[in-house]
Amino acid sequence: NFRVLENSAPHLLDVDRESGLLYTKQRIDRETVCKRVAKCVVSLEVFANDKELCMIKVEILDINDNAPSFSTEQIDVEIPENAAPGTRIPLTSAHDPDTGQFGLQTYQLSSPSRLFGLEVKSRGDGTKFPELIIQRPLDREQQPRHELLVTALDGGEPPKSSAVRLRVEVVDTNDNSPAFAEPSLSVEVAENTPAGTFLIDVNATDPDQGTNGEVVYSFSPYASERIGQLFSIEPRSGVIRLRAALDYEESSIYDIDVQARDLGPNSIPAHCKVSVRVLDVNDNAPTLSLVSMHQGPVSEAAPPGTMLALVKATDRDSGRNGQLQCRVLGNGPFRLEENYDNFYTVLSERPFDREAADEYNLTIVARDNGSPPLNASRSFTVRVADENDNAPRFTKPVYVLQVPENNIPGEYLGSVLAHDPDLGPNGSVAYSILPARVADVSVYTFVSVNPSKGAIYALRS
Repeated sequence: NFRVLENSAPHLLDVDRESGLLYTKQRIDRETVCKRVAKCVVSLEVFANDKELCMIKVEILDINDNAPSFSTEQIDVEIPENAAPGTRIPLTSAHDPDTGQFGLQTYQLSSPSRLFGLEVKSRGDGTKFPELIIQRPLDREQQPRHELLVTALDGGEPPKSSAVRLRVEVVDTNDNSPAFAEPSLSVEVAENTPAGTFLIDVNATDPDQGTNGEVVYSFSPYASERIGQLFSIEPRSGVIRLRAALDYEESSIYDIDVQARDLGPNSIPAHCKVSVRVLDVNDNAPTLSLVSMHQGPVSEAAPPGTMLALVKATDRDSGRNGQLQCRVLGNGPFRLEENYDNFYTVLSERPFDREAADEYNLTIVARDNGSPPLNASRSFTVRVADENDNAPRFTKPVYVLQVPENNIPGEYLGSVLAHDPDLGPNGSVAYSILPARVADVSVYTFVSVNPSKGAIYALRS
């Protein structure tokens, strides 16, 4: 028979217990199962006939069943009329749950414009967002408002798309705008860094006097909600701090879009990208789980290589911190055999002898390669079942019984004693007299033996 030990998507796939046929249980939506993971794999571990472990990996291929979409119907942007050609304004990005070639690929200005262009930028996590570029000087008196259409397209054949209205308001001049010393910055931080820790400070300057030269910092209005949950920025100093604990296993990089704006009227915000790279630390101990165990005691006649347990070791850390080494403690007749995907089989290494040891307490230890390393252990008991592998043995090789003549029939003459180290019926001893003749007369006419106690009695004088 076939028994599913682990199934990463039990609501989608299963294996028939009798035939071993893999079948789907409902329509599969890749975006629901794997979201934005590049390679979507569902795995099953199947135990065949309680002897062989089979790993099944099913890759769910994407189809272009989703179009990009914007979270808003209209984007409003204010630009001073003295904004120089080449000025860039990041816009809100579209979202496409599909991945790879079927995911969001590019943005276009669907309405022709000599004044504006569009460029596609990528964040560290691979998401794409558009930047509006001023190509020519703006004239508020000639045209104070511009209506544009931004279209997001995926890579399907034909591509799916969606569009959002872009309204650009040309406002009065603010002589100077803030400018960042560096257009992009990066910082590395360990995932166990406590909340409130200083990460980096951004710096933008504005040569204007008074409020026109006072700079305040904030995250871009198009920054994701998750950025606001994990990081904070001080408006006056530009200091970015950690607001909540990071988890390398959740994401190894965060791109923060920071904007600086002066307090004067019609300020043009400057933009800076801060990349926060999360460093993995050994903050997850291994875990050991007993996936399957030998049903009941194992026979002492079981051959070497008999499977006693199936163990799975896991560690959520990455790299060396997630690499595991497993072993069996003790000197029992056991060995550990690695299968794949951190599955280990506990096997017997040599025949058992119940009479020498009828029970073993096994401990499996998993240790990662982090510094310092973390450990996990799991213990279980193996009981050995008896087999009739021992013959009874008499306590003496020869018993000598002296019988006086003219004895009384039925008189007790003596006893023999034998032991059998086996258990239960295998160890119960029954006594009998082997056929023989004395002076051509059957021995059974002279003596008898109690079959359960070994007591010997005279049958005649």
